[in-house]
Amino acid sequence: MILRTIKIVTLCLLFVSSGMLSVQSSYAGGHQLKIGFVNPVKLLELSPQGEKALLLLEEEFRPRDQELIDIREKVVVLEDDLDKNRLVLQASQIKKKQRAIDSLKRKLKRDQQEAREDYNIRRNEELAKLQRLVREMIVTIANEEGFDLIVEQAVYVSNRIDLTERVLQRLLEE
Repeated sequence: MILRTIKIVTLCLLFVSSGMLSVQSSYAGGHQLKIGFVNPVKLLELSPQGEKALLLLEEEFRPRDQELIDIREKVVVLEDDLDKNRLVLQASQIKKKQRAIDSLKRKLKRDQQEAREDYNIRRNEELAKLQRLVREMIVTIANEEGFDLIVEQAVYVSNRIDLTERVLQRLLEE
């Protein structure tokens, strides 16, 4: 079943990419099919809302990043101290200091992993908000200008049907 679906999707993509589906295609009633294209990546990267979301995330995670930097620096200081004093310390003191360093390294690794996961969750939340806004803007333009179909991926797109700049302009105005 999955293989059949993949074949159907592949055939559809081949038809679209080979130009068999023309912007000038007619369908029932002689109505001209109006197709548009938007580049969602460009919209997310260049929109002021996207930039604002990135700044918000950066500000939100700055204290946590600083904590990780502080822990990393502490590990380096402890390792340097151990290396400098290794010859004058007793074996038990060396083991104790090495355990403290290892424990701090494990904590750093855990904290980095948690921070990365939390950042990804928040980034995905902000991205979802932005995607909803972009989609709403695209639908608004589609309704206002009478588009039948707007796609986000294509092998080739002429400037005539590329709506990315119009959507970006609307996002800039909002």
